[in-house]
Amino acid sequence: MGTRDATMIEVAGREVRLSNPDKVFFPRLGLTKLDLCRHYLDVAEPALRHLRGRPCVMKRYVDGAEGEPFFQKRVGKKVPEWLQTATVSFPSGRSARELVVEDAAHLAWAVNLGVIDFNPWPVRRDDLDRPDELRVDLDPQPGVPFADVRRVAIEAGEVLREHGLIGFPKTSGSRGIHILARVEPRWGFDDVRRAALALAREVERRAPDIATSKWWKEERHGVFLDYNQNARDRTVASAYSVRPTPDARVSTPLRWSEVPDVEPEDLTLLTIGDRLARLGDPSATIDDEAGSLDGLLDLAARDERDGLGDAPWPPHFRKRADEPPRARPSRRRQTES
Repeated sequence: MGTRDATMIEVAGREVRLSNPDKVFFPRLGLTKLDLCRHYLDVAEPALRHLRGRPCVMKRYVDGAEGEPFFQKRVGKKVPEWLQTATVSFPSGRSARELVVEDAAHLAWAVNLGVIDFNPWPVRRDDLDRPDELRVDLDPQPGVPFADVRRVAIEAGEVLREHGLIGFPKTSGSRGIHILARVEPRWGFDDVRRAALALAREVERRAPDIATSKWWKEERHGVFLDYNQNARDRTVASAYSVRPTPDARVSTPLRWSEVPDVEPEDLTLLTIGDRLARLGDPSATIDDEAGSLDGLLDLAARDERDGLGDAPWPPHFRKRADEPPRARPSRRRQTES
């Protein structure tokens, strides 16, 4: 059977060309590029709540979810005149003009390029150096049951509340859970990361059997709270993003009452529409809940007084004066012996 070369989609007052709309992007389910585009148009209102105004890295799967992706940070020169962008700077000192998803036409334009999930920065275009969101990324280690991820998420939500922030949980769409907390854009990336590290260490103290803040994989167990996702140039999949899994899972906002029993495999491109129609968007009020980092920064200062300094940064960041050695612990022991 042949496939259409292209179809035109009218959305948000624009005409967007979708090439190869019948191309299968999720072979197990038979879902096409057009199906993916329709998903984003159907969930545009809640999805844009998490994307609008934010620079966005494009992760392109031109051969569908089972193909090899590549990251495209620069939008290029031949783009529609209406396309919104922002120029961001990286730890290396380089910069790039990245996509800013302002409306549903931008969603369709990105899907046409093979974007399956959207990965926005935690800043808005009007202030690219001060995040307005702290992100708690719960990453289970191999073999760790999802029940432990749920338990750590509940603990992290409590720590946020006790320190003046409201967390909005969502499935990552893969094996983890994300918790998003809007913050007043008064602090830079380093302070937001410092607050996230303090949170990770506090959760580790409360649930040491299942939670860890350790950066080096050989030291981790249970569920890793990846504080470095709050460093500049780090992103996570946005709410309502489809993930490149065989079952087309969707990163889905949750009510806290759902967290103890949620199963990520129940939340897919095939089920999210009915869920939204029945329950609405659990993250609908997220923009009304911007809080202060003061509580977590006080916690960080207490840790530092107790001798807990900085923790390792990702390798492409410049070395900090108070950062621990950038060699895994077993390597350091071998060198010292």
